Amino acid sequence: MAENDKPKEHDEIVEDQIKLGFRDYERSSVGLSLSAFTAGLEIGFSVMLMGILHAMFSGKVDPEVLHLIISLGYPLGFIFVIIGRSELFTEQTALAILPVLNGKASVGELLRLWGFVILGNLVGGLLFALFITWIGPESGRIPAESFEHIAKVMVEPNWQITLGSAVLAGWMMGLLGWLISSVRESISHIVIVIFITLIIGVGGLHHCIVGNIEVLSGMLVSDSISLGDYLEFLAFAIIGNTVGGAFFVSVLKYSQMKAGNQSKSAAEKF
Repeated sequence: MAENDKPKEHDEIVEDQIKLGFRDYERSSVGLSLSAFTAGLEIGFSVMLMGILHAMFSGKVDPEVLHLIISLGYPLGFIFVIIGRSELFTEQTALAILPVLNGKASVGELLRLWGFVILGNLVGGLLFALFITWIGPESGRIPAESFEHIAKVMVEPNWQITLGSAVLAGWMMGLLGWLISSVRESISHIVIVIFITLIIGVGGLHHCIVGNIEVLSGMLVSDSISLGDYLEFLAFAIIGNTVGGAFFVSVLKYSQMKAGNQSKSAAEKF
């Protein structure tokens, strides 16, 4: 097996992610915000494709099959964002906390970084929602009913379900970043992105950045979705995504590396 084809070791992945995470701390606020804003726009193409698929197949197939078809559009925006290396908050929750655990960055710097990224993502998503809810119905490609249907899937569960679902989505997004770091080929990166995000879509899990556009779009075209629905969704989705990515991936993976290094040091004494 060629060197470039070999999967990376656990410690190598952690070290690579620490370097990647720390690189973002060194970026200017303007550069970070623009990259996050771009990601907020690009992730919207997932919602656009989901709306088109709903409009094409609604009423023609069973609801379960319709849900699966709509979910096929979910990975598109993630491919644009993750392969294009724009700043996505649900990647940063796992990636940016590693330099803090390693002592290379402070908690204050972490909160500053998260703040710029999520604000840029949300503003970009808002502009995309405003645009797509205008051009979609006007062009006849995505009726208002499609946006409303997609949004209601996100806001109908109670807050406990939203929070738990968001933890799972954040956990999977953290694992996505971990798996991408473990392989070297671009085609493998794309396959991983499609596989992980498709599961999030099929599972109806709550992702705060895609969901931001989903719920905003529904709120803009339907009176049945209120500002309160949007704010409740967003709050619990952000909290859940953060916990899922930060704890279940970064903290556990970093702790695993530290425990392994301590075991090696102890063994070397004998």
